[in-house]
Amino acid sequence: MSIPDESSAPEAPEGVDTEKPSAARVYDWFLGGIQNWAVDREFGKRVEARWPHVRPGSRHNREFLGRAVRAALDAGIRQFIDLGSGVPTVGNVHEVVREHLPADEHATVVYVDYEPVAVAHATLLLERQGAGDWAGIVQADIRDPKAVLRDETTRRLIDFDQPVCLLMLAVLHFVGPDDDADGIMRTYRGRLVPGSWLVLSHMTVGGTTGEARRGVLDFAEQYRNTSNPVWLRDHHEVVELFGDWELLEPGVVHIPDWRPERQLAGPEVDARPFAWCGVAVNRAR
Repeated sequence: MSIPDESSAPEAPEGVDTEKPSAARVYDWFLGGIQNWAVDREFGKRVEARWPHVRPGSRHNREFLGRAVRAALDAGIRQFIDLGSGVPTVGNVHEVVREHLPADEHATVVYVDYEPVAVAHATLLLERQGAGDWAGIVQADIRDPKAVLRDETTRRLIDFDQPVCLLMLAVLHFVGPDDDADGIMRTYRGRLVPGSWLVLSHMTVGGTTGEARRGVLDFAEQYRNTSNPVWLRDHHEVVELFGDWELLEPGVVHIPDWRPERQLAGPEVDARPFAWCGVAVNRAR
C-alpha cells in the first residue's frame, strides 16, 4: 500500500480542529489514507516508534473488515452497522459494499462514532461520494446501544426485521471492565433477528512473551491516561462476547488467519499475534 504525500492536506470540515491529533485520523494515516494532517502523522510516528506493529496490525484489521463484509454480502445480508467507525478511510464499509454488491441490488450502511471530528469527516465524505441516501453517520457512544439503535439515521436506514451485519472492529478494547461489555453485547445481539452477523476484532497480548509482550502492554499503557484507554482481552474473553451465536469457521483466530486471501510477509508476520477476530451468526429460530 502506498503512503500518501505527507505535504498534502485534505479540506477540513467546518469546526474541526486540525491543530490537535485525532485518533480517527491517526488510524487513517496508519492505513495509508489521506484524511489526516501533519499533527496526526507526527503523533502516529511517535506511537509507531514505540510499538512498530501498530501499522501492519491496523492493515490486518482493515483487510479483515473487507473480507467479512464481502462474506456477509455473499450470504445475502444487505444492511450494515459499523460501530466505532472513525473517519471513513481506505476500504471502508460502504466502498466495499459498492464494489462488491451486484449493480441491480441495494444495501444500506450506518456508521457510528462518538467523536465529533469523525462524524464531521464522515458527513463530508459521504456527501461528496453521493452515498448519503444509503449510507449515514450517527454520533453516539457505542456503550449506549439504545441511543445507537433508536437514532433517526439508524431507523431510516436499517430495517430490524431483516438481518443486519453488526461490525465492531478494533473498538471493544476501548470498553473497560466498568462499562459492562457483556451487557452492551447482549443488548446489541438481542435487537438483531436470526440470520444477522456479528463481526468483531480485539487487541490482545496473544500469548506473546518477552519483548513482544512488553511492547503491546506498553502500547496499552500509553492510552490509559487518555480519553480512550485500551483494555486487552484474552481469547476466551473475546469468545464470550459472541454469546450463544454460532461462530463461523475458522472461529476466533488471529486476524490474518480468518479466511486469508494472501500470504503475510516481513513485519506483517510479527504483528499477527496482537489481535483476535471472529464472525458469528444468529441461528435462533
